[in-house]
Amino acid sequence: MIDLLFADTTLRAIVLRSVLVSGAATTLAVLLGVPVGYLIARRTFPGRTLLLGFINTGMGMPPVVVGLVVWLLLVRSGPLGDLGLIYTPYAMVLAQFLIATPIVIGFSTASFQALPPQLAELLAVLGAGRLQTLWILAQEAKLGLLVAVMAAFGGIVSEVGASMIVGGNLERSTRVLTTAIVTETSRGQIERALALGLALLALSFVVNLGLTIVQQRTRP
Repeated sequence: MIDLLFADTTLRAIVLRSVLVSGAATTLAVLLGVPVGYLIARRTFPGRTLLLGFINTGMGMPPVVVGLVVWLLLVRSGPLGDLGLIYTPYAMVLAQFLIATPIVIGFSTASFQALPPQLAELLAVLGAGRLQTLWILAQEAKLGLLVAVMAAFGGIVSEVGASMIVGGNLERSTRVLTTAIVTETSRGQIERALALGLALLALSFVVNLGLTIVQQRTRP
């Protein structure tokens, strides 16, 4: 079964596409989610609790709902239809980004809130700018932030609903591991479906193992 997976260039392309799409979405979610989580954690403002409630709800948002919203935006009759992004990997990255971002924000906020509040004030007294302060606090909260990355990547690399809706499961352009598993199962190609399932598990394990190694090495 594993030999089948790596002997088939089509299957290798599916694995690579899954890595690129979910990796890009996770990276974008981290670039946005960590700073937003930092701002929410370190500042008090009206509606903060309500905002956190929306973020926590977003962490459990069904991917198929996100996919439907993105489809409505990108379909030809939608407000962003002129961009021609529907049924492309870019649409899939966008959908997965929207799924991953609340996860990153939620975990990042909790990680920064766990730090001593006096630490940010001390850095300000020492003359650290906003970006420098964010970087130093991120280093201190690295354990929790790595959990955010693992949770975000795991959540989107294994989702199928949003990818199927906005990507269309096109064989040579938007088919990823999860949608390929559905396709091969519906065709009765159980051996190929199982091979793809093993590839998905292996991909998740390798990524999470790498992040776990980094996480454990940074423990005090």
